[in-house]
Amino acid sequence: MRASASDLPVMLAEVKVVAGTVTILDDVSVTIAAGAPTILIGPNGSGKTTLLRVAMGLLAPTRGRIAWGGREAAPPKKRAIVFQRPVMLHRSAAGNVRYSLAAAGVPRAQRNDRVAELLMLVGLSDLGHRPARRLSGGEQQRLALARALARDPDILFLDEPTASLDPAATKAIEDIVRAVAARGVKVVMSTHDLGQARRLAGDIAMLHRGRLLENGPAAAFFAGPRTEEARRFIAGELLV
Repeated sequence: MRASASDLPVMLAEVKVVAGTVTILDDVSVTIAAGAPTILIGPNGSGKTTLLRVAMGLLAPTRGRIAWGGREAAPPKKRAIVFQRPVMLHRSAAGNVRYSLAAAGVPRAQRNDRVAELLMLVGLSDLGHRPARRLSGGEQQRLALARALARDPDILFLDEPTASLDPAATKAIEDIVRAVAARGVKVVMSTHDLGQARRLAGDIAMLHRGRLLENGPAAAFFAGPRTEEARRFIAGELLV
């Protein structure tokens, strides 16, 4: 059972992130509410990963405010993140999930059933015994998703989870994203693949040079982007 307090919505207000003399996020204001996946798009270096890290609570903004469910100081118990290149522990696939369940405080008596449930969700039931570091890239990414879901999060942040994966592995990840979203978990995912964004997004947030250019329903964005940069990006032109 989930506790009554939720980390949703996540609200960023005039968030700025500066590293040295470089502005990575520039006065970004956005609300991430429950519902279908929010997909972050934009060229490389636009600030997508930094926005995910700030929204997760891993990086404090240089300026601006962030709140989770109306609280500005909320431990990340109901948030989870999967990075583009997750690190596998030196244990089996099932052992990786079991470790995450223990870290999340799941009672020992419930862990075996939860391991089986999570491995089934990500299509790794037959590979639970295999050393995690011997799994393929796509299998490791699915295992990373199972570990993140061990936290029973309200919101799941994914940083380009299908980068460098082949089409079959990409489809497997997309199927998991749909299944997770159908269970009521809010997914916020960055991608450089516009086809993937069209397939998965309920909402689109487009970043360029650290600024949030567009934010709204995916269908409206793709049918009629409001900014010249978005029109060029959808057309496949290089943004610098």
